Amino acid sequence: MDAWSILEVMDVMALFTVRAAAGRMGIGYSTLKQWIFQGKIRTTKTAGGHHRLSEAEIDRLLARQTPSAQIQSKAARKPTGLIVALSGRNRLRGFVEEVRIDGLLGQVRLRIGDQTLTAVITSDALDELKLHRGDDALAIIKSTEVMIAREVDASDVPAKRRRARR
Repeated sequence: MDAWSILEVMDVMALFTVRAAAGRMGIGYSTLKQWIFQGKIRTTKTAGGHHRLSEAEIDRLLARQTPSAQIQSKAARKPTGLIVALSGRNRLRGFVEEVRIDGLLGQVRLRIGDQTLTAVITSDALDELKLHRGDDALAIIKSTEVMIAREVDASDVPAKRRRARR
């Protein structure tokens, strides 16, 4: 593998410092360092001996967290900015996983825990927000209608549903 190939792979594979990864995951720096020393986490070492975590490894760890651990990590996260006034009450905190701009519109994909939220906004709004991959962001949902659904296994659904008479 030549030097250009290595640079291309490194460009595609985002690496995070231990402190940045700990912040992304909502856990303490020292906790993450202990996990690294215990061999629970795969890291890459720099020439200077510093550990770096790949985005894929962070995603793997976030997906493995139990719901109670996710609740604790969300409680540990403190807001970094101040919104003076906003009527939307449904705010979801996450980080930018992808930003795409095509003409007048742009697409932002936020990672919120182990869920992904995609929003289509104007490219002017994206320029104004200066959003980049890895940035922390808020999704604020304002809607007049909310739909709730419940999933069941396909094997639990009878072949023909009978209509209840009133």
